[in-house]
Amino acid sequence: MRIEPETVKGFQDFLPPESQKRQEIKRIIEEKFKAYGFLPIETPTIELDELMRSDIVGKEDEAISDRFKLRDKGGRNLGLRYEFTFQLARIFKQNPNIKLPAKIYQIGKNFRDEPLSFLRFREFTQCDADIIGSSGIESEAECLSLFQSIFKDLKIKTELKVNNRKLINAIIDSVKINEKLQVIRELDKIDKIGEDAVKGNLRKYAETGQIITLFKLLEKPLDFFVENLFEGAKELKKLQELSKDYGFKVKFTPFLVRGLSYYTGNVFEFTTSEKKISIAGGGRYDKVIGKYTRRETPACGISFGLERLSYFADVKIKPIKAILISLNQDTQTIKLAQKIRKENISCTISFDKPSKALEYANSYKIQNAIFIGKEEIEKKKFKLKNMKSGQEKYISEKQIITALKK
Repeated sequence: MRIEPETVKGFQDFLPPESQKRQEIKRIIEEKFKAYGFLPIETPTIELDELMRSDIVGKEDEAISDRFKLRDKGGRNLGLRYEFTFQLARIFKQNPNIKLPAKIYQIGKNFRDEPLSFLRFREFTQCDADIIGSSGIESEAECLSLFQSIFKDLKIKTELKVNNRKLINAIIDSVKINEKLQVIRELDKIDKIGEDAVKGNLRKYAETGQIITLFKLLEKPLDFFVENLFEGAKELKKLQELSKDYGFKVKFTPFLVRGLSYYTGNVFEFTTSEKKISIAGGGRYDKVIGKYTRRETPACGISFGLERLSYFADVKIKPIKAILISLNQDTQTIKLAQKIRKENISCTISFDKPSKALEYANSYKIQNAIFIGKEEIEKKKFKLKNMKSGQEKYISEKQIITALKK
């Protein structure tokens, strides 16, 4: 039977120039992570299934139920990592001597067997930054400032929305609705189905008067909740004040709900300014890290998917700097290429006819072509051709390296 090869649904290949764009984005992200004092960690893509089940981080998150399940030859139940956060509880149990607060980051593959949609795939690269062991709102502001800095470098215009899980709970309690979790779930749908539909759904859990009062409260500014001593409001106010010190703005959005099962305080979400598409999110999760140590460990973090970020990012791809074309002078061409590479300048070699070499250079947008022939070697001057302008000039080996460094 003849098999027609194809990519598994929800999985992707990344070829140049998209692969180059992704690499450049990752480089920028890692530089920013390091600039803010975050240190890298790496974790397995496969974990014991019991560590991944809903009783670890709650029963409500779809990401948990969408995990890929495996079984090895020893009969052990395993699963593919669907996010980074749940692994941190294991890491801090196995490594009790980690100095706190710990500022850590990860960039790696995650997997979810979920329905596909725009910019949503079953294999994706997640970029995650967390501060473990700090209960201060200052750590949340650090995470947000870090991501603001990344988006600025990637030329992505964003809007930062914030809310607080304690506050939304307090608002619902104030109107005496008992089915708090169900109400929060319905409020979370407001951007998808609209306010009228959400109000209709809420009739299953509350009376009409309660729903009207609830929505009137949700229209109030943050200062109202601070003045009336609603729990969680001061945490949001502090974050708002710190954001001014860092030079960015936050928008109080009482309908924002993230991670029903494990966020405990402030929550945040970055959306694109134009299309209003979510590209990053996170919050405070003080109940997760201490799962196995039996003590509460404060933590906050934020993450985004590289695929979504790559779609919106505007970055310059760094092409190969030069192609060295051997005109029957292979040994000398190789020697010159190695000297160029020692200067950390990217180059490739062609032993084909010049016409084929130049065609290759154009297809990969290589910036310069250097011709190495008998005459060039004797004169110790090589022809350097700018592939964009077509300009040609003869320069020395030392001048070549200087020119390519620009």
